[in-house]
Amino acid sequence: MEFTNPIEKRNTRQVMVGDVPIGGGAPIPVQSMTTTKTDNIEDTLRQVERLEEAGCQIIRMAVPNEQAAKALPLIKKRMTVPLVADIHFNYRLALMAVDAGVDKIRINPGNIGKRERIEAVIEKVKEAELPIRIGVNAGSLEKDLIEKYGFPIPEAMVESAERHIKLCKEFDFEDIIVSLKSSDTQLMVDSYRLFSKRYNYPLHLGVTEAGPTWSGTIKSAVGIGTLLSEGIGDTIRISLTDDPVEEVRVGFEILKSLGLASNGATIVACPTCGRLEVDLIKIANVMEERLKDVKTPLTVALMGCAVNGPGEAKHADLGIAFGKGSGHLYKKGVTLEKVKESDAIDRLMELVREYEEEVTKNRNNHKE
Repeated sequence: MEFTNPIEKRNTRQVMVGDVPIGGGAPIPVQSMTTTKTDNIEDTLRQVERLEEAGCQIIRMAVPNEQAAKALPLIKKRMTVPLVADIHFNYRLALMAVDAGVDKIRINPGNIGKRERIEAVIEKVKEAELPIRIGVNAGSLEKDLIEKYGFPIPEAMVESAERHIKLCKEFDFEDIIVSLKSSDTQLMVDSYRLFSKRYNYPLHLGVTEAGPTWSGTIKSAVGIGTLLSEGIGDTIRISLTDDPVEEVRVGFEILKSLGLASNGATIVACPTCGRLEVDLIKIANVMEERLKDVKTPLTVALMGCAVNGPGEAKHADLGIAFGKGSGHLYKKGVTLEKVKESDAIDRLMELVREYEEEVTKNRNNHKE
């Protein structure tokens, strides 16, 4: 299936996180965060490896204490993607993280403390030529803003970001990425919209504390998807109460659904109805699991009857249109063969592997 991108992205400044560009029209990277104790180096690296295999492009780690900060250099050495240090409360840990060689510092202005502490962090990251993410969160807004507005509203969120942007600019520092997160999806959407009208700093999108996988995915898709469809957002993180690898998978699905990424396989499958003559729900679930590690961009259609089935299957890269107990396989619109329901999954996966090999061969020939 041809990859298109009809969304006009908002023009933002570009900031580099390691070798990954954020903003300025660059592709939107998917981020996640480790859930291990950072000072447990081997456990953390095992999770890092799984995240990297899933396609995660930037990985953040909690740095709650000196033990975690001291583990960062050893972890960084064995990573292949940029590392972000997540700092709360103790500004000295941010200074240690910079010395450890991280690629970005994330601070929450609402809990980092006095002005001089923020100044110390800015001076340190500026010297190291690193970016900062100003992470505004509705749950930890400054007390004076809560007193002023009564409760978190978009104006309060943006004002929090503005005061810390102003401080950074006083030090001639503008390698800034901004997030304005809330567990309230509408507050999150409205805050980013308001900020994007005033500033062109790149935006890190997320619905914070979105919850368990099912409900959290829906909230994230609504909030992040709404903004991305309006051209707002330069990198995303899905916050799920689950294995962080699931965050990466959901993140790419959101991007793919909007034509903003072409990473891996996309399944098109009918919702099923009374015309169905095969167990398509089981087939779709098994195919989703078996396709999750496929990195080649392709669309696979799984259709249950003759109404829309042949048309959708023909429009996909690979597809099958089922009838009673069997189906016709398609590749790039061409009918290949008829297969029994019991053989459909294995045969489709054979075609997927063949397709991957063809794409790799064509890519290598093009390079030559």
